[in-house]
Amino acid sequence: MLTVHLNAIAGIAILQPEGELSAADFASASQIIDPYIESAGKLKGIIIHVQSFPSWDSFAALISHFKFIKDHHKQVSHIALVTDSPVGGFAENIASHFVSAEIKSFAYNQLETAEQWILSTD
Repeated sequence: MLTVHLNAIAGIAILQPEGELSAADFASASQIIDPYIESAGKLKGIIIHVQSFPSWDSFAALISHFKFIKDHHKQVSHIALVTDSPVGGFAENIASHFVSAEIKSFAYNQLETAEQWILSTD
């Protein structure tokens, strides 16, 4: 399951994955995020807030995840990985080669710090 909280005033979406992710999770996230991007032009940031990174329930879910990234990375200025998982640091290094957003990792309990980082940068 992927819970999406959109703060339209700040222009920040917080994604909180839990359990195995499905293709429907990414379609649902797009339905929340895309209308905001269409009206505002872009998101200031996405925060991925998770203690440990989940897996996908199918190959179709993995493909949907990659498509979500491909379709949205140019409309997002900053991505914060807020996690205690060692995958966060690895993902920060790898993702920086594939997305145009600035990426930074934070500890799981630093959600507010991550939000402030996004809001303080232009």
